[in-house]
Amino acid sequence: MTKNADVSKSVETQLSEDIPTLEAEIVELTQERERVIKSTREFLDAEDPAKGIFHNTEIHELKQEKLRIDVDIKFRSNKINRINLGVDGMGSELPKDGFVF
Repeated sequence: MTKNADVSKSVETQLSEDIPTLEAEIVELTQERERVIKSTREFLDAEDPAKGIFHNTEIHELKQEKLRIDVDIKFRSNKINRINLGVDGMGSELPKDGFVF
């Protein structure tokens, strides 16, 4: 077996071992996302325009946090897909413009 083939097998093994870690992170992020959604609902329910009670800053920050979490989840899902498709870890074999499709 050539040196490049050995390195390639090593990278593939390492990447496939990353999948359970990424899946666990997705589960944690999904739980965090649910907590943020719940907090947002609580702030929305606590508002009382007639009494001048508004939580616009908190609601806005929580919505931004939810969007950040959504991106983190999508990033990890995409990484899992790239690993499964054999695209991740290709190193110098990537096209010069950085896009594989």
